[in-house]
Amino acid sequence: MFKSEAEVNMIRKMYPEGTKIVLDYMDDFQAPPSGTKGVVTSVDGIGQIHVKWENGCGLALNTDVDKFHII
Repeated sequence: MFKSEAEVNMIRKMYPEGTKIVLDYMDDFQAPPSGTKGVVTSVDGIGQIHVKWENGCGLALNTDVDKFHII
């Protein structure tokens, strides 16, 4: 589902660059394990949150299906 510009801007405000997060669940077979920590690097134009994961994984978070929390 595509997000409006207002929704993307809201995600950018909620998760600015440098925000520390922990993954609870990611809907992808290549996902880092639950509990993996990371730092937000950016939010793209469709609202995906790009993260530098501590294990080197580069998968972005989809706020519609993935679960995570700020630490």
